[in-house]
Amino acid sequence: MTPPRTGTARRRGPRALRLAGRSLRTRLLVLIVVTLVGVCAAMAVTTVLTQRAFLYGNLDGRVDNAAARALGGACLHPELAADLTFLRESGQPFGMIAARYDEDGTILSAAVVRQDAPPMMFSSAQVAALEGIRADGALYNRTLPGLGTYRLTARENNDVRVIVGLPRDQVEGLIGGLAVVEAVIALAGLAVAGCVCAFVIRRQLRPLGRVAATAVEVSRMPLCRGEVAVLTRVPERDTDPTSEAGQVGAALNRMIDHVESSLAARQRSEERVRRSEERMRRFLADASHELRTPLASIAGYAELMNRGTDRIEPGVAWRRVTAESARMTGLVEDLLLLARLDEGRPLESAEVDLAALVAEAVWDARAAGGDHDWQLELSLDPPPLVLGDEARLHQVVANLLANARVHTPAGTRVTTVVTVRDGRCAVRVRDDGPGIPPDLLPSVFDRFTRADTSRARSTAATGAGLGLAIAAAITTAHGGRIDVRSEPGRTEFVVELPAVAETEAEATTWEAEASVP
Repeated sequence: MTPPRTGTARRRGPRALRLAGRSLRTRLLVLIVVTLVGVCAAMAVTTVLTQRAFLYGNLDGRVDNAAARALGGACLHPELAADLTFLRESGQPFGMIAARYDEDGTILSAAVVRQDAPPMMFSSAQVAALEGIRADGALYNRTLPGLGTYRLTARENNDVRVIVGLPRDQVEGLIGGLAVVEAVIALAGLAVAGCVCAFVIRRQLRPLGRVAATAVEVSRMPLCRGEVAVLTRVPERDTDPTSEAGQVGAALNRMIDHVESSLAARQRSEERVRRSEERMRRFLADASHELRTPLASIAGYAELMNRGTDRIEPGVAWRRVTAESARMTGLVEDLLLLARLDEGRPLESAEVDLAALVAEAVWDARAAGGDHDWQLELSLDPPPLVLGDEARLHQVVANLLANARVHTPAGTRVTTVVTVRDGRCAVRVRDDGPGIPPDLLPSVFDRFTRADTSRARSTAATGAGLGLAIAAAITTAHGGRIDVRSEPGRTEFVVELPAVAETEAEATTWEAEASVP
């Protein structure tokens, strides 16, 4: 069963549907040729009709003149009703016919002028072809047997009646010849115009073809996977904004630029996701290891105490269980702190004197690491005041000092400097130790990052690798930033926080803007 045609298909018609499946070059050529055919046909028809009207007007004028002369000649002898002697006068055109008829319309005589011969009288069949012509001023077309087609008219004056006619064959021949010439010229012109149009269309659409080839090449590339490839661009010569093909080429290049930027963004996102997954797997593995170690120790000592063996004293076992529990508790608290900071939970906010806080942290570090040379430099004008959580900020400085104590040999000088500049408070922890390995420096603030990545390291000495990660997270939560620069003989950690003056100025500005209606 044939499906019904839609309204659009009915309106477009079968010819439009056939053209719709063709290429643009073919459609343009067909439309131009059809237009040229219509124009040439209209010009030819107009020329032929105009020339026909002119020739017939000229013929009608000659017929009227010949009728007037014939009526004048017949009026010279009105008593001779069938007299046609005026046809013998000089100047009568060749092929002219003349006839006399009475008041009843009966043809009395008729003859045709011949070249170099006397007029020839009509036969009965030829006379019969003249029946019905009256002197009403009209012009008649009649076909006379043996003579051809004639243009006829009748005149009457004082009972003198004549019919005069001239042949139409010459006019028809001229019109037919003109039509043939017009057709030949039109066909030749259409052939030349079609070839020129085909060449011009092919040449002008060549840039569009190159644009289409570029689009096809781009569409065949596997953009859904793999590395970001350099996509093919439309050549510069095909991106001229003054032409339609150039505009399409320029638009395609812009689209390709957007596609490339989107692919690059997708690849960067995938890379970030991949690195995040790797960090998460590493994080889970390290956290599991860090938690498993004290748990294994606690389980081992508990098993020994449960057996009641004399291999270990209960007091020693209990102290080891307590120490491992404290270590595990600290690790869990560090993980919980990182989780809270990742969730963006607000910290306590109060005015903190960084000079006093850092001095206290340095004293604590000196007590814990007496084999190091601890130095403290404070800048108290203006006073280094910040808004934040004092306990967490103390943890930042303590972690940096502990990092310097653990990862440097005895006798290393560790200098802590507190400065205020341009509305920012800076805490610098600098040591002259061996420095951080270059391959470890980019990930020094990542979680569970340690100089010794072996699982069998001494965790009591190096820690779980969360100290610098916690310091970075707390600093970021306070609107600050932390950085590190390291080379052999000099390692410096820098923590920058907004000073109280700048923070109060921002709050005052926000309150002023909020109060504007």
